[in-house]
Amino acid sequence: MSTNADSTVPEAFADVFDANDDYVSSFALGGLEAKAAKGLAIITCMDSRIAPLEVLGLEPGDAKILRNAGARVTGDVLRTLVLAVYLLGVKRVLVMPHTQCRMAQSTEAELHELIDQRHGIDTSSIKFKPIKDPIATLRKDIAAIASHPLLPQDLDVAGAIYDVATGKLTHLQA
Repeated sequence: MSTNADSTVPEAFADVFDANDDYVSSFALGGLEAKAAKGLAIITCMDSRIAPLEVLGLEPGDAKILRNAGARVTGDVLRTLVLAVYLLGVKRVLVMPHTQCRMAQSTEAELHELIDQRHGIDTSSIKFKPIKDPIATLRKDIAAIASHPLLPQDLDVAGAIYDVATGKLTHLQA
């Protein structure tokens, strides 16, 4: 086990806590406000190939970033957006799924079956919300934000697909 100033760190996490020690030595973001400086919320996928701040030319503190499998607009995302809009300065929302997304390669049933076959876990009690048609799904998710009764009618909402092979962001035309 590695040691950290606060506790003994499990070996499985030693690398990340060691990296954090390096990060702390040059940390300069302590003065940032909690509000989104650019008034932006980004909903994107948990895929580690996506660096949303860099993709959009932003800096830490500029935007609120919400991530989940498939960049889907779920009940929890909507809950978080309500908080971000009314308490954290968000005035616009970009829904940013990506190409080559694993969530667009299987059906709901196939995902459950795959996990059961590989790991013997029955996941049928949860919905994964896979993506059958990426463009139609993005439009549906944008509409879910735009029509949410607790979000302001003048909230700017847009969608764009991020290409993980080229870095290009393509705006979804209405």
